Amino acid sequence: MARMVMPSLTPHYANNSPWSVSVNLTFSQAEDFLRRFFSAASYHIHTAILFTWTDYKTIFLPITAFACATAPVQSFSSLLQSWLWIWFHLLLCNVSNQARSCEEDKLNRPWRPLPAGRITEAQAVALRWAIVFFCVFWSSIYDQDLVWTTLGLVATTFIYDELGAASHIVGKNFCNIGGYASFEVGATTIIGANHAMDYVSVTAHRISLTSKETRPLGRMTFPIYAPEFSRVFTLIATIVWSMFLSWFWEVGPISTAFLVCFVWLMAAHVLPLHARTSVLAF
Repeated sequence: MARMVMPSLTPHYANNSPWSVSVNLTFSQAEDFLRRFFSAASYHIHTAILFTWTDYKTIFLPITAFACATAPVQSFSSLLQSWLWIWFHLLLCNVSNQARSCEEDKLNRPWRPLPAGRITEAQAVALRWAIVFFCVFWSSIYDQDLVWTTLGLVATTFIYDELGAASHIVGKNFCNIGGYASFEVGATTIIGANHAMDYVSVTAHRISLTSKETRPLGRMTFPIYAPEFSRVFTLIATIVWSMFLSWFWEVGPISTAFLVCFVWLMAAHVLPLHARTSVLAF
């Protein structure tokens, strides 16, 4: 008599069941999607950093230091928010400027996104206006005055890049003053309760000393117009600014003497050294 085998009540799934294959495909697709997503994200973040790379030492860090000294800092959260506000507005200015200066950057800074081929000019122009709307929206989260600060920076950038102020000696300096003032007001507003404005032209003039390839492109800067006088002017202006700020901050005669001496040594030695070795061209 044949023995009957009772069927198992425990469900059994074969390794090649449709459900197992579907799960494997889903995990594989998700892994591939995440890999492509993080690769694209890192590429675009790197591109954004390259847009702003040359201005960390001239705008990001000095603006942060000034805002921290003026506000003062209310909390680490406010400092972090100020950093982000400065950086995105710096990106706004740099994308606008570099979208129209690809030929200059091929000579001066070929690693920037446009001459390096990381982004096209049309994409840079579209990104520029997208960042404008983003920065206006971000400033509106804080208060209306900060929105006007952002719009002021946008207007200054438009005059500088689109209306030709970058090629005019006086117009270039006035636009730089307006830009620095906008950054100072915005950063100080976010970091603390006080509002402050600082007019800066010497720093922008010093930056122009490193841009030697702007003459063939029709841009007129102070160092190109008057190379020797601009070097003397930079030396005198930094000393005068140091004395004025020491008096304004009431730091005392010893600190004032130390600061003026340090600035003089830096200017007197670095500027001639730059003329020989381009030590400032970074």
